[in-house]
Amino acid sequence: QVQLVESGGGLVQAGGSLRLSCVASGRIFSISSMGWYRQAPGKQREFVASITLGRTTNYADSVKGRFTISRDNAENSVYLQMNSLKPEDTAVYYCRMLSPRDYWGQGTQVTVSS
Repeated sequence: QVQLVESGGGLVQAGGSLRLSCVASGRIFSISSMGWYRQAPGKQREFVASITLGRTTNYADSVKGRFTISRDNAENSVYLQMNSLKPEDTAVYYCRMLSPRDYWGQGTQVTVSS
């Protein structure tokens, strides 16, 4: 059984920073990519950022220049450094892993106050 556990969410003022972490555990084989998605109230889940095994990164336009994704392959972990946070970044943030099956975490709440 594979589990993804996110942490690091919370309440922050606009302009502040948060760092999200996601650790995968269980029988994991050949992780191809890991990433972050988010879902705001009343909206569909959307892509935020991803990183491949070779550390190629991809970002949503809305977070480019503010968010940085990284991973620790040895620890099966992925991180999201979020700077210059805006109220519109408020959402539940989900970790995703392709290994090669598709796994999701339970989500962590990020709330940015204006």
